[in-house]
Amino acid sequence: NDHIKGKLIHYIEKIIPDIDGVICSDYGKGVLSRDVISFISKTARKHRKLIIADPKGSDYSKYKGVNIITPNKKEASEASGVEINSEENIKDAAKKLFDVFNGNAILITRGAEGMSLFQGNGKVTHIPTEAKEVYDVSGAGDTVISVFGMAAFAGYDLADAARLANIAAGIEVGKVGTSVVTREEMIHYLDEGELRAKGKILSYPELRQIVSLAKNKKKKVVFTNGCFDLLHIGHIKYLRQARSYGDLLIIGLNDDNSVRKLKGPKRPLIGQDERAHLLAALDCVDYVVLFSELTPERLIKGIKPDVLVKGGDYTKAQVVGRDIVESYGGRVEIVPMVEGMSTSNIVKKIMEKYS
Repeated sequence: NDHIKGKLIHYIEKIIPDIDGVICSDYGKGVLSRDVISFISKTARKHRKLIIADPKGSDYSKYKGVNIITPNKKEASEASGVEINSEENIKDAAKKLFDVFNGNAILITRGAEGMSLFQGNGKVTHIPTEAKEVYDVSGAGDTVISVFGMAAFAGYDLADAARLANIAAGIEVGKVGTSVVTREEMIHYLDEGELRAKGKILSYPELRQIVSLAKNKKKKVVFTNGCFDLLHIGHIKYLRQARSYGDLLIIGLNDDNSVRKLKGPKRPLIGQDERAHLLAALDCVDYVVLFSELTPERLIKGIKPDVLVKGGDYTKAQVVGRDIVESYGGRVEIVPMVEGMSTSNIVKKIMEKYS
């Protein structure tokens, strides 16, 4: 009623000078009427505050004066009258919405397709989804506008604000029910992304960061080591089995100098960089780290894997690092190698055929 509307308008007028921006989350229940939105827009603009609205309904003319709207694909299609099924269609829909509400930008969320940001200056940014596993989409729209608004109010470029919102939505839909995305979750995700950008072959300090992030997420870390000179099917079967023991498989790879000390002056046949890249190309391998010692004891002490895997005719008592891993509750697994399959046997066959 008019009395409640008057109190609301008075409250908005009072607080707008002291806030960073305004988010209008319209659920179509009557609070955000045309005249209330108009008042918010005029007052916010007077104090140079950004206004973002999550719209409802098909008439977006009520959002004139709002800087940015954040409809989902279905809402944008209904309000524009354009069926959105391609990149061209979504551009046409955005153009029609701009003609109606005359704002600065439109952020259209597109579910599994990510989101698209259209700015009044003609700049378009398409952002692929960050969701790895989707359990529940409840609250995803609220997460998007909250994080997008927070970043935009802080002065972020709108495309960067949208990217942050996209990451937050990807985290949120990976939870069951309507959930909060914490600052720590965002920081961890961004840290992981920075490390992922480096690829699978990491330095020891980078690897320790990755392991720390993985353990914070309760992921089980598996470690194995070796020379892996002249990669063959026996290696691949062994590594696939090792990966099955946990969530993350890390390989400690002997560098060229340590291989020579272990195998003799004619080895390795393949250099350390090539060996590392071959291993990194396998889907079952998450990360590779080179080491120069004759044993991986330093690596094992540093990353503290949950599972230590060794291949061949070892007993658990013979595995280097077993005592370290078992001291904190980890375990050792022995994986038999494929009979008759070894680098030495392959070299012997080549010599017999081509010598």
